Amino acid sequence: MANYTLEEKDSFTVLGFGTELKSNYTDFTGINKEKSDFWQAVKQDGRLHTLKTIAANDYIFAVNEAVNNKMMHYAGVMTEVSVPEATRVIQFPKGKYLVVKGEGTTAEELSNKLAGIAFGQVLPEANNFSYVGGPNATVEMGQQNGLVVGEMWIPVVGK
Repeated sequence: MANYTLEEKDSFTVLGFGTELKSNYTDFTGINKEKSDFWQAVKQDGRLHTLKTIAANDYIFAVNEAVNNKMMHYAGVMTEVSVPEATRVIQFPKGKYLVVKGEGTTAEELSNKLAGIAFGQVLPEANNFSYVGGPNATVEMGQQNGLVVGEMWIPVVGK
């Protein structure tokens, strides 16, 4: 089984800019293309920079959340401050989180790799906990040895 931990986290808030993912939830190629296009746009138009200026730390969050039966994806930061143009304040609950650590040559590769491990290996094989919905996030935490390092945080409950 993949390397993971279960960690207790306090509730926290991520402020983000979002987009609705239109691909079918099983169309990983389509979803990844939509996410990639979205990230390219938020970097180019300055929205990500705006978020970084109010962030509580250096972490960049790629958040997935179902909202009103829509699959949403957000670029966000942990903050208590707001900016008027932000599209969503995302509340992460206090509780247990599945944490999968990893690295990639790009933030996109990191996110895809961690999601694959978490949803493709760990959760299907888990006997004592499960994901029951709510926002989940890939957290880009910095660079090390030329690679992007980070974690995927998924709220879970005991079975």
